[in-house]
Amino acid sequence: MYHAHFRGTHYEAGFRWGSLLLKHQNIILENIPFEITQERIDYALSCLPVYKQYYCEITEEIQGLADGQHCDVHILQAVLFSMYSIPPACNCSCFGFTTGQEILLGRNSDFLTEMEKLNMNVIYRLTDGTYSFTGNTTAFVEVEDGVNEHGLAVGLTSVYPRQRKLGFNAGLILRYLLEKCQNVSEAISCLYQLPIASAQTLILADTSGSVALVECNSERIQTTMSLSNHHSFVCATNKFHLTEMIGYNSSDIDDWLAETRFQTMFSACRGNEDFSRAFAKKLLSGDYGFLCQYDRGTGKDTVWSAIYDLKRHKIYRCEGNPKRRQFKEDNRFHF
Repeated sequence: MYHAHFRGTHYEAGFRWGSLLLKHQNIILENIPFEITQERIDYALSCLPVYKQYYCEITEEIQGLADGQHCDVHILQAVLFSMYSIPPACNCSCFGFTTGQEILLGRNSDFLTEMEKLNMNVIYRLTDGTYSFTGNTTAFVEVEDGVNEHGLAVGLTSVYPRQRKLGFNAGLILRYLLEKCQNVSEAISCLYQLPIASAQTLILADTSGSVALVECNSERIQTTMSLSNHHSFVCATNKFHLTEMIGYNSSDIDDWLAETRFQTMFSACRGNEDFSRAFAKKLLSGDYGFLCQYDRGTGKDTVWSAIYDLKRHKIYRCEGNPKRRQFKEDNRFHF
């Protein structure tokens, strides 16, 4: 897993990273796990005005990255803007819970083993008016789980879209929330203002003890603060489970056992009386049922696992499958 620290403006951060990679003969566009088709290029060009209107900083970072890599910015935009709107695969598991003693968000990132050496942990401390944050990603620029300086943590899971419109995709939605919002309430309000292109779930938690699950796509948003009347917890994989969103699920795709993973988390949390970091680690490690026990011979695996302990302001990450590797505290970012 790469560890990268970004400073300066968004453009400067992108340019320095692109230049550094190029210096070491690392060409981003040679490591994309899907074909960059004309459909993706055209779609990205159509989405560009949306990003320029709502999130111009991210377009500047992508331009800096392209300049640093000496490549066509439109191809980078095609990769990033279409990534979750035309997804190659849908995977990952996420949960959050809050009690009087604990506020935790946990997430497993499931992805292709051939790409795992390119996964990144990032720290962004930029100077052009956005909040600092740390997070993890299987790609670049976009983020899949993280926490910002105010203690807002967010984790995503992708859902295969049945329809596609112009707007933000999941990984850039999540980064936008980390850069622009201080808490769960602000983040949910933002989601209702943004044009959303892809289908996804977002689990949010903050240091005040608020936890929420948001299921959304280009047509609808539904939110809940808990999936139980007895315990305050939420969980999500790669299917919608809230009443208004179920009709948007697709049944004819390989979703990496999404329903099995959801039921593992739901059953473990519903029947649990000890919501603790130890419980979160065991759940992510598959001790309560299938969650990360992939056969690596198929090219699939859990490639990292993260826990955000918002009560104690601590971050724990397992760089690899938590069934086989240990969680370690990351104390480089303070919130």
